Amino acid sequence: SPNCARPLRRVMPSDLPDDARLSWERACLARARAGDREAFSELYRAYAPRLYQRVLLPKLGERQAAEDALAESFRSLLEQLPNLESETQSIWPWLVRVASNKATDVFRRYQRTRRAVANCERLLLPLLGSAEPEPNPDRERLAQVVMRLMAELSPRQRQAIELRFFEECSRQECAERMQLKLGTFDVLLLRSLRAFRALWELQFTPSERSAS
Repeated sequence: SPNCARPLRRVMPSDLPDDARLSWERACLARARAGDREAFSELYRAYAPRLYQRVLLPKLGERQAAEDALAESFRSLLEQLPNLESETQSIWPWLVRVASNKATDVFRRYQRTRRAVANCERLLLPLLGSAEPEPNPDRERLAQVVMRLMAELSPRQRQAIELRFFEECSRQECAERMQLKLGTFDVLLLRSLRAFRALWELQFTPSERSAS
């Protein structure tokens, strides 16, 4: 009986012949340009898994980075919908090109973030005294704490630390950019580090350390 029939497998655009797939894609693009969110979701469901598995994950090697690049790729598609109206071929090659560029951008951004976090740790080591950092510190949380504490410093103190530790400028370059003599910059940096250490010790009181 019809009630016992097995459910049909959902037909994906990749299952369609080229002409039918291109017609489906053009229809989705037209609907998406008219504000139909479901049409854009159809495009995402059709192309996102393939873009993730074939382009982004092999390039980046990290799930989170690939997901970030995927989201940025489809954000670009959404922004460029009006310009794709006259396309006479599939948007797949365009998506591959955009995704490859986004992967490069994400990789560079992750590299900068890793370097900034490493600098955070470098900044903390001389400030912790006898307290040792955790064997496997949560680097993202550490960076967030450091950034929050940095925001509590005076603008001059924050600039001194950022130039020396985050931008990795030489002491002489730091002094020049802050329009200070080298000796004056050294004094400012020392005071800035002491102020940061005081904030750090308030943030991580003995009771909080034992609870974490």
